[in-house]
Amino acid sequence: MCPNHKAFNMINKRHMYVMLVIGFGMTTSMKSQKQKVMQTTISKEEQAVLGAIASMTKSFNNADIDGVMSSYQEGALVVFEPEMRVTDKKQLREMFLAAFAIKPQFEYPNGHEVFVNGKSATHIAPWIMKGTAPNGTPITQSGLSVAHLRKQPNGKWLLTFDNPHGSYLMSKKP
Repeated sequence: MCPNHKAFNMINKRHMYVMLVIGFGMTTSMKSQKQKVMQTTISKEEQAVLGAIASMTKSFNNADIDGVMSSYQEGALVVFEPEMRVTDKKQLREMFLAAFAIKPQFEYPNGHEVFVNGKSATHIAPWIMKGTAPNGTPITQSGLSVAHLRKQPNGKWLLTFDNPHGSYLMSKKP
């Protein structure tokens, strides 16, 4: 074999090695990205948490105060407005009844994130609310819901913490 031919083979082998490494890296990267994007199944517990959120939202949209109140564990903390924490059951009921005056309709257009860890769950979802002021003026608001739920001994998930203003600090000026 002539020296030029040997050099060519050596360069060609290195080139092939580099291409294999790059190709393997791209394949691994693509597989890991696919796994992250392709995960569409959720567990039964995550479904149950989403069911609890859907039930509460439906009750709220229908101004069903008993349905709303039954979505919360005794002593739950609700943030009706940024920095306004309410835990008293009677006050929660009054605040929800007052909110019904604008006929609010909540939607979660970007979906939900649910994280379950044993008997605790966190729900995160951007929301849009449309309603009507008493004078007929349309109202549209949006925010980020951050909620914590706890699984009860009977298997039902109840809200223990509900903050529809989870993005409040993002817009607060220092």
